[in-house]
Amino acid sequence: MRVAALLAWMGLFGMSTSASALDKVTFGTNWLADPEAGGYYQAAVDGTYAKYGLDVTILPGGPMSNGGMMLIAGKIEFFMGGDMLGDFYSVEQHIPVITVAAHFQKDPQILMSHPGVGLDKWTELNKATAIVSKGALTSFYAWLRVSWGFKDENVKPYNYNSATFIADKNSIQEGYVTSEPFEVEKQGGFKPNVFMLSDYGYSSYATTIVTRRELVEKSPDLVQRFVDASTIGWYHYLYGDNAKANAAIKKDNPEMTDEQIAYTVGKLKEYGVVDSGDTLTKGIGAMTDERVKDFFDKMVKAGLVKPDTDYKKAYTLQFVNKGVGLDLRPK
Repeated sequence: MRVAALLAWMGLFGMSTSASALDKVTFGTNWLADPEAGGYYQAAVDGTYAKYGLDVTILPGGPMSNGGMMLIAGKIEFFMGGDMLGDFYSVEQHIPVITVAAHFQKDPQILMSHPGVGLDKWTELNKATAIVSKGALTSFYAWLRVSWGFKDENVKPYNYNSATFIADKNSIQEGYVTSEPFEVEKQGGFKPNVFMLSDYGYSSYATTIVTRRELVEKSPDLVQRFVDASTIGWYHYLYGDNAKANAAIKKDNPEMTDEQIAYTVGKLKEYGVVDSGDTLTKGIGAMTDERVKDFFDKMVKAGLVKPDTDYKKAYTLQFVNKGVGLDLRPK
């Protein structure tokens, strides 16, 4: 048992028994397999991770999983984070994790409304019935209250089904630009207005790579290789042949359809979710101090984060902004 424990500990830090062996790591996603994790699946199936000396297992998440706890417990090496609010909370709670890359430059969080009923402009949405989740009330909806005048009394609980929104023309609903509008078009027979929160000041990064601080300190080369290979995977997934990656996604999530995949990838490109802004010069996965501070200041103003939180402990620029993969973007 002691030998097994020692081997597990060695694996935790990406150590290998020979120069030619691949470092085995596990990357936990925060939801079921989908195209929003396409870059990681791409790097796994097209040999990019192997090229970087990595044997990567992708562990899909889901409603009953807790990849964050698995990361802290040392059962996985990397985890797909959401927006950076969770990173700030980790600092406040002295949880030893850190964000090392941001593969979504724009948080895909949206609000949807019915067209032609007086909810066609962003400034009109705060008067509508707001169908949002419990988690939203302690995250982006709190920001909407402070910054845009949204009200708690307008809230109806969101049970992750759009039937209520479809039936109520005077309502708005939360969602992801890559997902819920597609479902509304299919089920409701109309194309909803889509408002990305990032266009109105919600400046968080999303789909981040999070790891433990000890891994950054003791095996920075392993972290760098995982970040670089994942970034290249995203370029190939967006701009190359992603058929094998999509097949792997459908294998892990049989309910995923080709139509949904095509829609999601199209929206990732259309809205510049992955590749826009700073990534055009710094490469996919880019982060800046200015951007993180901007989001932190907004979360403090919204009353979600303590003003004395040492937010700079939440992330590092050590592994990004190196221009990795820029040559892979179509000219």
